[in-house]
Amino acid sequence: MKFITGKHLSRRAFIGRMGAGVALPFLSAMVPAGRVLAASANTETPARLVCIEESMGCAGGSDWGHARNLFAPQGTGRDFVIGNDSQLKPLEAYRDYLTVVSSTDCNMANPFNADQIGGDHDRSTAVFLTQAMPKQTQGSDMEIGVSIDQLHAQRFGQDTVLPSLELCIEEIDRGGGCAYNYHCAYTTSLAWASPNQPLPAIREPRAVFERLFGAGDSEQDRIERRQTDKSMLDWMLTEVDRLSKSLGPADRVALDEYLQHIREVERRIQLMEARSTNVASGEERAMPEAPSGIPGTWEEHMQLMFDLQVLALQSDMTRAITFKTGFDQSNRTFPQSGTNKSIHGASHHGNVPDDIMDFHKINTYRMGALAYFLEKMKNTIDGDASLLDKTAIVWGSPMGDPNLHNHIRCPLLLMGHANGALKGNMHVAAAEGTPMANAFVTLMNGMGHELDSFGDSNGALALKAGAVV
Repeated sequence: MKFITGKHLSRRAFIGRMGAGVALPFLSAMVPAGRVLAASANTETPARLVCIEESMGCAGGSDWGHARNLFAPQGTGRDFVIGNDSQLKPLEAYRDYLTVVSSTDCNMANPFNADQIGGDHDRSTAVFLTQAMPKQTQGSDMEIGVSIDQLHAQRFGQDTVLPSLELCIEEIDRGGGCAYNYHCAYTTSLAWASPNQPLPAIREPRAVFERLFGAGDSEQDRIERRQTDKSMLDWMLTEVDRLSKSLGPADRVALDEYLQHIREVERRIQLMEARSTNVASGEERAMPEAPSGIPGTWEEHMQLMFDLQVLALQSDMTRAITFKTGFDQSNRTFPQSGTNKSIHGASHHGNVPDDIMDFHKINTYRMGALAYFLEKMKNTIDGDASLLDKTAIVWGSPMGDPNLHNHIRCPLLLMGHANGALKGNMHVAAAEGTPMANAFVTLMNGMGHELDSFGDSNGALALKAGAVV
């Protein structure tokens, strides 16, 4: 397996050896003769879409928190204020890339009959990106809508190595069944390729790395390569050197930075795996003496998964990603947030101000992880602009106030510029009762789709100053 040669490199060019393949980032050598870089980069690569779910709403979804602008900023349009107590404070440096959407509802996550009352945690995740009502069933006859990431993958991802990539942070085990007669797929799956086809998410960084870069023709090949303690890139040094010599100076620098990023991510995965492996024998040590192949902290796990997403987007291996950063009813704690309460326990704050603020500390701390991702995306150049300029990042929750298990005033944050579909530096305060699906209709159409409606939408929602919808 060799890289594609010639004066003009294909956007699908890669280097590879023995089952391991590395797709290339955008290089000036990929611009056909006679075309300028900006025109080539902008017309050939559709906007990317990353969807991130925060499963249990936010403190700003409560009446008390909303009145104090814990999520929805004070002021609208470009004149909004991110206060010192705002959940958005960790992202203030990226204000020009933020489109805050407040007061939209996820109506399809509501109970519509007596049998559905109490099942909010069991259906919310599936509703977030589909904005459709899940059918109650424990059997194979699941039914909901197609999620926006999959609409994007179906239209713009069919010529990529991975039409879509599904990731998660936490494992969930409901003991063989889920509650309120809902299939467990509704609880665990953000991405739905069809109304009855959920796409499972990957939790282990190594599994994501090997899905992106191959790293062996078989599992035994991968095990043997890892036991040599060599980087995957060390197996293809000759091919890398040959390609590098054929490039101009600027492209050589870009290629080197990209490969160093891959090497650093692989090194961190190896260090994490060394905690659970007997280095001498290469055999995996049993629990509980050693941890599994999962980073020891939520922060490390998030950063590794974000780095892998940047690599996948930079190489155009995929244009649609979903990322579930926690599960409903999780009892995980975040001591660095300033409280030792579990996130689910803190979400049931009883509308007590001090307890709401404990939940808010966790919300704000978790939001801070996004700053790492935004910085990486902003500093990763793809042709004539950054990945952040060319990507829409959807962050939000299908739940509003988790204390009440309601689905009104749900938090929604759109980041990036998505090739001009978003302008940033904007707070859009929706009218009471506006479906979140309206924002998705506008976003998706701005990215090249042609949606008349989506989910329970009843119109569109202007996401840019002066926009007419």
